Order: sequence, then C-alpha cells, then structure tokens
Amino acid sequence: MTDAPLTTVTNAARLLKAFRAQEATLGVSELARRLDLGKSAVHRLLTTLAAEGLIEQDPHTGGYRLGVVMIELGEAVKVHLDLHAAAGPVLAHLRDETGETCQVGVLDGVDVVYVDRLESAHSLRLFTETGRRVPAHATSSGKVLLAHLPEAEREERIAGPFPQLTPHTLVTADALRAELAAVRARGWAEAVHEREIGVVSIAAPVRDRYGEVVAALSIGAPTARFGAAARRRHARSLVEAGEAISRRLGWTPEREGRGA
Repeated sequence: MTDAPLTTVTNAARLLKAFRAQEATLGVSELARRLDLGKSAVHRLLTTLAAEGLIEQDPHTGGYRLGVVMIELGEAVKVHLDLHAAAGPVLAHLRDETGETCQVGVLDGVDVVYVDRLESAHSLRLFTETGRRVPAHATSSGKVLLAHLPEAEREERIAGPFPQLTPHTLVTADALRAELAAVRARGWAEAVHEREIGVVSIAAPVRDRYGEVVAALSIGAPTARFGAAARRRHARSLVEAGEAISRRLGWTPEREGRGA
C-alpha cells in the first residue's frame, strides 16, 4: 500500500522523460511500449499530467507532447543555474571580505529558499543549510524580495497575519508594508532578532537583465558580532556585491534607467 503512490510518481516521471526524444508527439500505444506499461495506465497518467499542464494533447493528431508548464519549469531551472554561476565568485569574495556567512535566497510564496551559501570561518556562526525554507517576513532576504514585487502581488503576499517567531517579528500587514517601503528607499534590508533571538542579517537585491529582482544576497551573523555599526559598514559592500551578481546576469544601471 505504501509503495503504490511512489510507483505512480516514478511512472509519471518516466513518462515525462520519454518526451526527451525528438518526435513532435507520442501516442498512448507508443508510450505504453516504451514504458512497458498497459495502455490504460498510460492513459490515466497522461490525463492527470494534462490536467496539471505538464502534458498537452494535439487536437489534430491525438498525440501528446510536453505542455507549457514544462517550458516554465525549464526556464526556472535555467534561471537558478545562471544565478548559481553568476553568484559563486561574488559570494566567495563577500564572505572573505566580511568574514561572515553569506547566502543567496529566492522567493517561493511567502518563504525564502536559500539556493547558495558560504559559511563564516568563525567558530560561532549560523547554521542554515542550502535548500532551507524560512518565512520571508522575518528575514532580510525576504524583505528585499517582497519589497520589489509588483504592488498588487506584494499586497496579496503580505495580507497576513504572520507567525510571530520572536517578540521582534513584524506580524501585521501595516507594519510590514512600512518596512518594505523603507527597504525600497534605502536599497537594502535588515532583520534584527526577527527570526531568532541573537541573529541579525542584512540583504540587498539581485536583478536579472530586465531589472527584475530575482534573488537576494544576504550576510548573517550573531548579533554580538554584527551590531548596528558593523551592519552599516558592510551594507555598501553588500549592495555592490548584489550589483556585481546582477551585472553577471546581464543587468546594467543604464538599462534600468531606461525602464527596460
């Protein structure tokens, strides 16, 4: 019983991989032959995947091909691969310059997911593994990413209320709205004791070639080592590092100024 769902997922994955071939479309019979599955099982898989936009049926031939959602997923993978390649050297330089943990995060719903990270060399440091998901409203990275969303989308995501992780966490839409306006005006964000007591971070935007903010670059450290003076001192380097990654992704300030 417990293996059945996993078998279905495996077969769905195998079916999607079958479309890596160069044929314009594939029919149920051909897919059944390639996957060594019954036609009824293949048809059920295709129906489910088509409902999710991963597969679509050609109305003229009746065959199946990959859907638009698969193109969107492929573009998302490409963005993350490009981001990793662009951020790597800059992330290493920033970590060496500041001596603190540096990371790159992207927005997923109302969470931040860290996709790249280099740890501080200090014995007392943060331990947040790559791939970890954290609430956007309580992190400097999340504030940067929320602040630069289109207004309608931003308002939808900050409707709240949000979980109060510490006594310092912003939990209402009004409080977060004011904070995000300050982030846009200042060019970088900070979070002090907001996700965890004793932890502080600052973050700056990373833009793609169109000027859209696609990620946030952040520095995190224990509060005892990263007070207000240290945060102000490192903020300029952080913003410059974010701009350096953005340039590696094709962004230029001149292009943004033209509204491109």
